Amino acid sequence: MQLIDTHVHLNFDTFQQDLATVRSRWQKVGVVKLVHSCVHPQEFVSIQAIAKQFPEISFAVGLHPLDAHLWKPDTALEITKLAKSDPKVVAIGEMGLDYYKAENYEQQQIVFTAQLDIACELNLPVIIHCRDAAIAVRDILTEWREKHGEKLRGVMHCWGGTPEETQWFVDLGFYISFSGTVTFKSAKPIQASAAMVKSDRLLIETDCPFLSPVPKRGEKRNEPANVLYIAQQIAKIRGESVETIAQQTTQNAYQLFNLTD
Repeated sequence: MQLIDTHVHLNFDTFQQDLATVRSRWQKVGVVKLVHSCVHPQEFVSIQAIAKQFPEISFAVGLHPLDAHLWKPDTALEITKLAKSDPKVVAIGEMGLDYYKAENYEQQQIVFTAQLDIACELNLPVIIHCRDAAIAVRDILTEWREKHGEKLRGVMHCWGGTPEETQWFVDLGFYISFSGTVTFKSAKPIQASAAMVKSDRLLIETDCPFLSPVPKRGEKRNEPANVLYIAQQIAKIRGESVETIAQQTTQNAYQLFNLTD
């Protein structure tokens, strides 16, 4: 059984001392590919080094919405150049809107749209962070497509929306990725969303080191091996085998990110 963790942050300090051991654990449970996300372009060098060390890792480059205030006139060019500089860059992001932790809504929207433009220019998918901003993200994506007449590819990562909101993004052609939150007892809307997403639009992730899933929720550091628990929970929710979920989400990740063996 093969699994792909489509959203990790392994360059964080918490992994510095034992990343090789962490890798042995993800290999043991069958994680064959990982997509490393990016919070700020300044992370590029550290992420690139990890991807060189571990060939199963591909990565993205972009600016997180909570760092939108750091956007400068040359940031778009910087992201574009970095994305072109390494064939292991498979996406732009993470980008999007976070209205839960920040109120600079207009600046976030400007930065989000600018990165959509970059992804279109480079024909790369986008990794979208969306927190308490589903309506705004939907409207921006819809308006962008109407204006440019081009279809965006991408994933709503660490998805926490309602089934209604989920359907908006499925209808826009986006993949929906579920993290450890889908295992939480209180996460009924997320579980309902996991039940209704089309199989060819389903992805899984850990978003490590955050959001450890049940039964590892008490551990402060999440890690890629725990993506197995997320696959098991989604299989339970959907009434399918974990092997089926693993096969489908792995196939979907290969397709969205154009991953190669």
